[in-house]
Amino acid sequence: MHSQSPSRTRRTILRATASAVAVAALASGCASETVQRGFLPGYSDGEVTDQTARITSLWNGSWIAALIVGIITWGLILWCVAAYRKRKDDHVLPVQTRYHLPLEIMYTAVPIVMVLVLFYYTDRDMTAIKDLSETPDVEIQVIGKQWSWDFNYLTDDVYESGQHEANVGDLRSEDEIEGAPGTAISLPTLYLPVDEIVRFQLDSRDVIHSFWVPAFLYKMDMIPGRTNEWQFTPTREGVYAGKCAELCGEHHSGMLFNVAVVSRAEYDAQMQKLEDKGQIGELGLDLNRLQDPNPPVVTEGEN
Repeated sequence: MHSQSPSRTRRTILRATASAVAVAALASGCASETVQRGFLPGYSDGEVTDQTARITSLWNGSWIAALIVGIITWGLILWCVAAYRKRKDDHVLPVQTRYHLPLEIMYTAVPIVMVLVLFYYTDRDMTAIKDLSETPDVEIQVIGKQWSWDFNYLTDDVYESGQHEANVGDLRSEDEIEGAPGTAISLPTLYLPVDEIVRFQLDSRDVIHSFWVPAFLYKMDMIPGRTNEWQFTPTREGVYAGKCAELCGEHHSGMLFNVAVVSRAEYDAQMQKLEDKGQIGELGLDLNRLQDPNPPVVTEGEN
């Protein structure tokens, strides 16, 4: 029995690698829309916002680059294992240390170039996503609180709240809020007009929260004492689930809301409903979770 020569082994590995690449290319061409989106949320009839396509492209590009690096790295490892393995007739210990300056320079330079390229595309896309230069059609202040949401429609001077003083009441203390699971109907709903520029002012009333609508492919933290802003254009009508993405206390998992992207006529009708209910003006950051403007003050050491 004669062991295969290194050249034959290399040819075999190269043929196998070429076949694997061909199969992968064929599979990618037949991949479903879900795979083409990188398994991110999305819809076949259009993008949800004017930013989702950009985010998906950055996500997929990053994964493709990572997979290429992984294939090359594992290919080289397997090639070395196969080509330079110890054979039965080998009785001499091979050279354990060998220097190859050009190769070492390449192994240093290539990762640096890859990181710089990834940094460039990430910075380019994040700059576009966080751009606030355009004048918004609608401005909304979103306030996170334990454990619900307030929506101040600043442009229309009305508000919606996940908890109303009328149904919470002054007789219930904060300890009596049980955080019972809500339903899709009872969850607060944030209304947005389709194909119009919306700017969010994101604030927190108590602890750190995070405003996250998975279908928008982006989230932003809400930090007490600091206002974060985000602007985009919703481009697809529909109802989307939203939630807090920052662990914020006992009932964090129940801090849910809906986002309804509707026509301008339906949006105006909803604003009129809020006005008719007397929800005019805005809810401030000085309220507590019960919407109480004068929360009790507990002195240090008091039980």
